[in-house]
Amino acid sequence: MYKMSFQREEIEKVYGKISPFELKDKLINLAEDSNINGTRSLLDAGRGNPNWIAAAPREAFFTFGQFAISESRRIWNEDDLAGMPEKEGIAQRYNKYVEVNYNAPGIELLNQIINYGITVKGFSPDEWIYELTDGIIGDNYPMPGRMLKHVESVVNDYLMQELCYNTSLEGVFNTFAVEGATAGMCYVFDSLIANNMLSKGDRIAIMTPVFTPYLEIPNLPRYSFDVVYISANELDEHGNRTWQYTSSDIKKLKDDSIKALFLVNPSNPPSVAMKEESVKILKKVVNEYNPDLMIISDDVYSTFVDGFRSLMADLPFNTLGVYSFSKYFGVTGWRLGTVALYENNVFDEILGKQDEGKKERARIRYSGISTDTEKIKFVDRIVADSRQVALNHTAGLSTPQQVQMAFLAVFAIVDEKNKYKNLTRNICRRRKKLLFDGLGIGITEDKYSASYYAQFDLIEWASQNYSDRFATYLKNNYRTIDILIKLAEQSSIVLLDGNGFNGPEWSVRISLANLCDESYSKIGKALHNVMDSYVELWKNRRDNN
Repeated sequence: MYKMSFQREEIEKVYGKISPFELKDKLINLAEDSNINGTRSLLDAGRGNPNWIAAAPREAFFTFGQFAISESRRIWNEDDLAGMPEKEGIAQRYNKYVEVNYNAPGIELLNQIINYGITVKGFSPDEWIYELTDGIIGDNYPMPGRMLKHVESVVNDYLMQELCYNTSLEGVFNTFAVEGATAGMCYVFDSLIANNMLSKGDRIAIMTPVFTPYLEIPNLPRYSFDVVYISANELDEHGNRTWQYTSSDIKKLKDDSIKALFLVNPSNPPSVAMKEESVKILKKVVNEYNPDLMIISDDVYSTFVDGFRSLMADLPFNTLGVYSFSKYFGVTGWRLGTVALYENNVFDEILGKQDEGKKERARIRYSGISTDTEKIKFVDRIVADSRQVALNHTAGLSTPQQVQMAFLAVFAIVDEKNKYKNLTRNICRRRKKLLFDGLGIGITEDKYSASYYAQFDLIEWASQNYSDRFATYLKNNYRTIDILIKLAEQSSIVLLDGNGFNGPEWSVRISLANLCDESYSKIGKALHNVMDSYVELWKNRRDNN
């Protein structure tokens, strides 16, 4: 009991001072220690990684890996040692391998992936299959360092399908394969600073609520940015949060001293995509008032929203897109992400307009990799900066990871009936309903909701489900952490504090992806019971007074 009391005191002390993810770990410890008899299962709804995986592309990947090994042993086979795959005639040997191994797991999808490259993309069969074979073996440095040639092409097809909905653009996107979206965002921050496009103390904007690192990174001493928050404060006619941005907040971006805008779309934790009306206002603001605004958009939850359209489609000149394969395909451990930039973009334009002093610093920085540094595109500077420039020749995501990325991308492309997409969406929506049924509240249909997370304001809920007087009592006498601690101690349930995401003070975030269905009914009911216990306290206090 003493240990748990000490843990409670420690949690209360650090609440609001550390990341909600660090706070979550402390709540997990409390939940585990309070489960003395071991009768409860820990329900950690804090992490966002899903409890499903895309099995079919993995089967195809590992079966193809066996073909790649056979190609290596064909060249040199000495006990545990093999040689490096050979390009010439590899397509013919692949076809023979498929004939012999027609019952291998994932072989049908593997053929679809290979045929997509040959028949749809027009790749040379030997070139395409060799790139995948040598890539999955991982015996060579990535070349080009930014991304393997054929892999980039098919991954771009996927990004166009899922993020731009096949918008007809005159140019192409240049894509850099990275170790997940978080690595991509770190690389982008560093390159903006390294190229004097952002300087310490500059003004940037962040759309909130948002994934906490995007709040924490700008405050690091090396950046110390002056941050303007664009808050999702819109309310519907019933006074409920829509998690959309008001036009007045978006218009803060008219201030052309704001050099960059960072956002997650669909948002995290509200899990809601920006509506068309807001995008139109943003386009008008950028085009008429702040044309040099650099937009960095993390679109990881895009596949969970019907008809999603990234800012990469509506503001391609201004937007750098960051994307992770992790959530949709269940590959958080693979670390697969992309940084994509339209070939005609504001980042390169800003570099071209820099004064001679800044250009000279760039010449010194990149002199080891080019004699004409001004022609190095921003996306390629990100690649070089990711390896401190001097190690540019070893840059790039590992080639087996790139091959896995290509397999996932083509898997989604050839799934013309969206069977897998509908499965994943239905999982999240089903769990959301179970959660809200447990809470005893209805779900408002929202075409912009990804339903990957649920974030709601406990004060709003208290007011609507009990009374305004109770909501006032709760707000004046307790904090969100009190409720989170009770859930951990009494039910071994761990939720995240929404305030840590720069959301409403009394909001909580629940991941709908990482627990089994029945867990969400338990979470809803347990949270409802905790709130009922505070109602009883309020009633007793009211009656005694």
